[in-house]
Amino acid sequence: MKLIATTSELETFCAALATRRYITVDTEFLRESTFWPILCLIQAAGEDIEGMIDPLAEGIDLQPFYDLMVNPNVLKVMHGCRQDVEIFHHSAGIIPTPLFDTQIAAMVCGFGDAVGYETLIRQTVEGKIDKTNRFTDWSRRPLSDAQLNYALSDVTHLRGAYESLEAELDKNGRRSWLEEESNTLSDPEIYLQRPENAWRRLRLQDRRPHVIGVLIEVAKWREAEAQSRNVPRNRVLKDDAVRELAQQAPKDKAALSRLRAVPRGFENSRHAENLLAAVAKGRNINKEDLPDMPKPVVNRQGIGPLVELLKVLLKHRSEETGVAPKLIANVADLERIASDSDPDVAALKGWRHEIFGQYAIDLKQGRLALASENDAVIMVPRQS
Repeated sequence: MKLIATTSELETFCAALATRRYITVDTEFLRESTFWPILCLIQAAGEDIEGMIDPLAEGIDLQPFYDLMVNPNVLKVMHGCRQDVEIFHHSAGIIPTPLFDTQIAAMVCGFGDAVGYETLIRQTVEGKIDKTNRFTDWSRRPLSDAQLNYALSDVTHLRGAYESLEAELDKNGRRSWLEEESNTLSDPEIYLQRPENAWRRLRLQDRRPHVIGVLIEVAKWREAEAQSRNVPRNRVLKDDAVRELAQQAPKDKAALSRLRAVPRGFENSRHAENLLAAVAKGRNINKEDLPDMPKPVVNRQGIGPLVELLKVLLKHRSEETGVAPKLIANVADLERIASDSDPDVAALKGWRHEIFGQYAIDLKQGRLALASENDAVIMVPRQS
């Protein structure tokens, strides 16, 4: 099986794809030892055409492919595409548009939470995916026919899955729901990996201002180091070390050496001074200069049973509507609905309000009860 390995071949392939109504796209990449993913293979298919592009081929210019990715006349169909989009955004500064994520569409259409590609293909086109070459080194050349066949199947099967989901969306009238969910994928901010925002990915219960200040600055330092050295974050410092640094705020190398989560001998490395400078900067951030923190969920005493009732309601509405529970609400949403007088959660907005949120508020305020009838849960309106 031949890979597209020259710019002229790529131009011809992309010109053909540009005449199709939609194309399916997937990538193979490596990022185990790097911060930025290494793009190793691109697979693409139209309704009656398919091929694979070798990004590692000497002298190849991927611009024709990137131009196709932003062609407004061709729908780009991908499955669980956030990492693929991140690659395209980092490599070329683009976000594929228009975009159809079959994983999101599957959740809207009742296939369950974060349905995997293999499950989707089996349930929509009765296809079978050979996973033998799933975990392989895609950077090594030459790639075997078995590897290439496996990679290509990721886009050829996806054509039928997309058409099945599209038909279901037309039938159930939920295309606007999918568009609402997909809007976040088009936001460049989620792909930028700004060092100043790195602290947000770390969970820390301690919200004292000086602790948060150190967390922000140490996470920022780690992120910048990882990006500049192109190594995974944990190669610089593990998450536990960042959290311990935030809480202990060491002032010198001796104090740094006593931290359990920091690698032994780190205090003598060339990075110790810069890390301690980040700690000092974070410790001295004024409380007024700290970013707004997500409001913590404060569960009032006795609220637990109501949260459990909301979980039952969520499962019931999920089964009634055929929408994955994870897409409607999470446990934090339910806790906020139960605890807050005016909860600001996605579950109470848009299409989620229509199929779940309004019933959740009615349940909380006593206008709705849950009962069992014929071995099934039913909703019973009642006077509050």
